[in-house]
Amino acid sequence: MAAGAILLVAALISIPLGLDLYMPVPEDNPLTAERVALGRRLFHDPRLSRDGTIACTTCHDPARAFADGRSVAVGVSRRQGRRNVPTLVNRAWGRLFFWDGRVRTLEEQVLRPIEDPNEMDLPARDAAARVDISTSELSQALASYVRSIMSGNSPYDRFIAGDRNALNDEQQAGLQIFRGKGNCTRCHVGPTFTDESLHNTGVAWHDGRLADEGAGEGTFKTPTLREVVRTAPYMHDGSLNTLQQVVEFYDHGGNTNPALDPEIRPLRLNDGEKRALVAFLSSLTGIVQEGVP
Repeated sequence: MAAGAILLVAALISIPLGLDLYMPVPEDNPLTAERVALGRRLFHDPRLSRDGTIACTTCHDPARAFADGRSVAVGVSRRQGRRNVPTLVNRAWGRLFFWDGRVRTLEEQVLRPIEDPNEMDLPARDAAARVDISTSELSQALASYVRSIMSGNSPYDRFIAGDRNALNDEQQAGLQIFRGKGNCTRCHVGPTFTDESLHNTGVAWHDGRLADEGAGEGTFKTPTLREVVRTAPYMHDGSLNTLQQVVEFYDHGGNTNPALDPEIRPLRLNDGEKRALVAFLSSLTGIVQEGVP
């Protein structure tokens, strides 16, 4: 891999977290300052939508940790999508993309919202022509920019790096629940706080049936918990408005259904433990950096 395709992230994500300091970058799309800068401009360019009214940043708002605060996405002509807008932080280390994990590369992922009829509703080749570049250049530039969006240097990171005062007592108690009684690390694991896998938690189970099949049998990709305080509402359908509601959902063991993940079971947390767990999740709010290769 060329030197320009390697990005050290120690300044944002602490070395002791175990994250490979070298960002995985495809050999055919090396990360360069020029490509990231172009991707950043395109990310904010409404010409990539059919009617010129929305851009990628419309749904992935930097001020909201690259989410949008709505239950589900809203596209051109106020068309509603089916699912919640996920944050884009630390997606450089992603292995599955979209809630149903149907895409495995950022180069493919960045074109899908442009072409989706309920989002930007424009064939990728037409979008590329509008900004006078090839479809490949559009894909590579947007993917490079998304790789530059990182969250780190949170209180949790500083605590893990050795600053024992970075988390207060309640947050430290919440960390222990997160790792132990809460069983949260079964899915929200590692420095990116996601196993990049698909699970059925029962969120999509309503009135004896699945309202959304997800990737099949109601399975959805584990989202990152980085910046989670800033990315409400939660779950694939945006059905839970607060972290307290999310904790209650898992405390009750999700929604029972035939394909429920075996790791989803009642936790029986007391009120203090629930508050501590929410307090810990707030410690995952850090510094978000974007556009810097």
